[in-house]
Amino acid sequence: QVQLVESGGGLVQPGGSLGLSCEASGDIFNIRDMNWFRQEPGKSRQWVAKITRPGETTYADSVRGRFRILRDNDRNAVYLQMNSLKPEDTAVYYCNARILRQRSDTYTDYWGQGTPVTVSS
Repeated sequence: QVQLVESGGGLVQPGGSLGLSCEASGDIFNIRDMNWFRQEPGKSRQWVAKITRPGETTYADSVRGRFRILRDNDRNAVYLQMNSLKPEDTAVYYCNARILRQRSDTYTDYWGQGTPVTVSS
């Protein structure tokens, strides 16, 4: 019953900005860590950023200083604000969350379907 849905992807020029959103819904009791990953064509999926429930953040070296991850626990949402975008940021971006379902005693990883981001002139 749990779903993660991303939105906000699209085409942006180099140096521009773009904001991504991901909302989780369904039979959710609690969400622990939330992450953003991305996958370039022909490459493996790579981790981008993480945010804990209290709001502690970590970033991949390639995006540190340019991207910011945020979350809204009341809305079960995670966001990725991307600034100073480069062509190498082009990828499909996926949100990820460790979720405890209602009446369950174990956390499980859930993934969104992905939203494409293209950085090009």
